[in-house]
Amino acid sequence: MADQQALDEVVTFTSDLIRVDTTNRGGGDCQERPAAEYAAARLAEAGLEPTLLERTRGRTNVVARIEGTDPSADALLVHGHLDVVPAQAAEWSVHPFSGEIRDGVVWGRGAVDMKNMDAMILAVVRAWARHGVRPRRDVVIAFTADEEASAEDGAGFLADRHAGLFEGCTEGIGESGAFTFHDGDGRQIYPIAAGERGTAWLRLTARGRAAHGSQPNRENAVTRLAAAVTRIGAHEWPLRLTPTVRAALTELAALYGLDADLDDVDGLLKKLGRAARLVEATVRNSANPTMLEAGYKVNVIPGEAVAYVDGRCLPGGEEEFHETLDRLTGPDVEWEYLHREIVALQAPLDSPTYARMRAAVEDFAPEGHVVPYCMPGGTDAKQFSRLGITGYGFSPLKLPEGYDYGAMFHGVDERVPVQALHFGVRVLDRFLRTA
Repeated sequence: MADQQALDEVVTFTSDLIRVDTTNRGGGDCQERPAAEYAAARLAEAGLEPTLLERTRGRTNVVARIEGTDPSADALLVHGHLDVVPAQAAEWSVHPFSGEIRDGVVWGRGAVDMKNMDAMILAVVRAWARHGVRPRRDVVIAFTADEEASAEDGAGFLADRHAGLFEGCTEGIGESGAFTFHDGDGRQIYPIAAGERGTAWLRLTARGRAAHGSQPNRENAVTRLAAAVTRIGAHEWPLRLTPTVRAALTELAALYGLDADLDDVDGLLKKLGRAARLVEATVRNSANPTMLEAGYKVNVIPGEAVAYVDGRCLPGGEEEFHETLDRLTGPDVEWEYLHREIVALQAPLDSPTYARMRAAVEDFAPEGHVVPYCMPGGTDAKQFSRLGITGYGFSPLKLPEGYDYGAMFHGVDERVPVQALHFGVRVLDRFLRTA
């Protein structure tokens, strides 16, 4: 049960974990071990026996199991990642790894993505130990490395090499869902994630004829690459509605008293106003150019130019994605997958687990409206799906008006209100005890 100590600890744990710099710069440049040891110590204090696992030295994962009261019930995975994306301290109001608590807010990289959820899990488990509480079903806790890159040292490694630790797990919860979305007209919406798009990070390579910058050159690699990047960036992807997105649109339309005209989705999105932000990124595949590399001197035309593209793919859209990239890159540019977890996820909305998540949110936020949604990005749920685990996004937070939850992910001045953490602990405790 979520007692006062649990409410105090979730704030302390969030701040402490933020102060452990687990910046993941990609290419293996990260050390999660100090955060993993911190989490493992908190679990051990609650009487659990956490296992620390590494594929690469310093890239540490933590797994522990809590035995449930019903041995016939399937187990539930509860997971959160320990790594964070880089932060430039000069851009922040506070140091991004200070974990400062000021005016009822915890500041720092990872406050939302996702050391807050890690702290909630720890606080709930420790409260159970103090009060002798056991969940109905086995709960497997996993704190992972490397989610912000390839997950090869994290959830991918665990799924491929340590599947036995997740025996019996059929469902899992992780980031991100059950947060307050204020629509600007007084409504509070709580989207619970029941799907996510597949990840397809791409490398584009254009080759041409290296030459002096003063000479005409119709085989300019930079020009060829720029043309392909422009075509990709300007492409209008066709509409593709998954069951999760259809349900989200239908429930949002009902909330606003609108006809759920799924033959005119763009028109419906316009009528939904700010709430359209919960859906608009997931009605299509997408491909956004993000990085460019070319040249070494202003008066030299290089023989090669490289670009990177963040691609996302909806269930059933993989073939369309591949064929479209072939066409948009054209004959002068090659492309390949830099990182591919293109299998998109969908979770059933008629499951007892989804119903219990909804009930837990409504219990503590009766004024809220719970709706399903599909995450535009990806999480560790993709890797755990290899084990047959159905993933939901459920890391509850009650947020004040004006707090832009989406902007906190990978953004400057990432922070989370203390009261949001308290709500999260209460909701998570309620759900996990009944799940």
